[in-house]
Amino acid sequence: MRFNFGRLAIINLLLAVVMLASCAKEPASPEQQLIGDVAAALGGRDAIVAVETFTMEAEGRMLNIGQDLTPEAATMEFDVSDYRLVADLANNRSRTELTRTPLFDYFRGRDPMPQVSGIDGTVAYDIGPDGSARRSHEDVATDRLSAYFHHPLPLMRAVITGAGSLGNVRNNGGYTVADVTLESGKAFTLAIDPGTKLPAYISSTDHHYYFRDVMRKTEFADYMAVGDVMLPAEISQSFDEFHVFRIQATTQHVNEPVDASAPQAVIAAAPVTGSTPAQVTAEQLADGIWVLAGQSHHSVLFEFSDHLKLLEAPNELRTLAVIAKAQELVPDKPLTHVINTHHHFDHSGGLRTAVSAGLTVITQAANEAFYRRMAKQPSTLVPDPLSRAPREIEIEAVNDEAVYADDSMTIELYHVAGSPHSSSILMAYLPEHRVLIEADLYNPGRTTPQLFAPNLLDNIQKFELDVERIVPIHGGIIEFEELETAVQALRN
Repeated sequence: MRFNFGRLAIINLLLAVVMLASCAKEPASPEQQLIGDVAAALGGRDAIVAVETFTMEAEGRMLNIGQDLTPEAATMEFDVSDYRLVADLANNRSRTELTRTPLFDYFRGRDPMPQVSGIDGTVAYDIGPDGSARRSHEDVATDRLSAYFHHPLPLMRAVITGAGSLGNVRNNGGYTVADVTLESGKAFTLAIDPGTKLPAYISSTDHHYYFRDVMRKTEFADYMAVGDVMLPAEISQSFDEFHVFRIQATTQHVNEPVDASAPQAVIAAAPVTGSTPAQVTAEQLADGIWVLAGQSHHSVLFEFSDHLKLLEAPNELRTLAVIAKAQELVPDKPLTHVINTHHHFDHSGGLRTAVSAGLTVITQAANEAFYRRMAKQPSTLVPDPLSRAPREIEIEAVNDEAVYADDSMTIELYHVAGSPHSSSILMAYLPEHRVLIEADLYNPGRTTPQLFAPNLLDNIQKFELDVERIVPIHGGIIEFEELETAVQALRN
């Protein structure tokens, strides 16, 4: 009896020790559990860290963002072929090569356009068709480094190796979501499929030259085994609600020899910071009318009896420069309005700057909602004049036509209906001088077919405009007969 009691006591003691040991071992935190689950789903921590390089060859489509028929449209796409991504994970390097072929009428026709770009640590670079390399602006480098981590391998590798931390695990929209912060301070959101434990998407707040602060979101699907790890074969990306691209991998490899380093000449080049000042020349077209040229995108200044109006604000720097030129040419009258020809980013990119200067925007009615949204976008990552001095945008919307006139000046604005370039585009007509001002619809000196010219001529005839000269936003002033000859050649 005494023996049995002692044996039972020993057994109970051993059980108590085991239970105490179990209690002493703290359960995994939600962060640790998530890292473990995702790493296991991707192939395991060791397998992820062992991947030093990967390559992807793919095909897909890319949106012609900022150049579609309307601000909200997503109808114009490029076919993406010869896509090849090489990444050196040990050194945070990647290079992307691809060919874009327009699936729509384009200035250059539908010829394929090869592109090569890369990021090497904090150095961004581009390689031209002739093989020449140049260092990109530091803002571009920041953007590409963020894009580099929009893939499960680099981001999870950073978390596992301690180059990034994961926290704030939560549920959102049916996904398990966590924040990932790199040593640089750059933050990402990682969303995990609760069933497979595989990354469903990565998002981050990034700078876009037009949209300013945007949510970049990269979604992953169709995972496949590549070596010892699982990699997504389908990748798509968007900026806010605007789809950017979708690619489908044809082949993927890991740990093959790759060279994603920037050319030595690029590494040796000085960092590209700041901006080159805009060059503005002023040519007086007639009394009270100046063509503000000097670079690829021109503007036109009009002097009324008690104020000035400007036509076209292509980007921030040029808009600041043409506003300064307007004040230099006519210092005793305020600049009150900017006439916008159409929504394409290279023709409306300076509207936020114009708004910050107190100008009212005159544009085709279909652009109004988009511009109101654009003017409210935050711009904290790269501040601009409007973010530094916020104010509400004032818009005067034009439907089919509008007239602005006083004793000194008359401007007639007409909607160029049915244009294959932009369905919300305006042209300006100065009846006293028989001058037409247009953007992108006819560009003098181009060797490629002027695909948008026939529609322009049709609209001139529809409104019975007596045009003698044309002032293109791109190119020099021409006689009206040149447009007629170009259209005739296209139609024959």
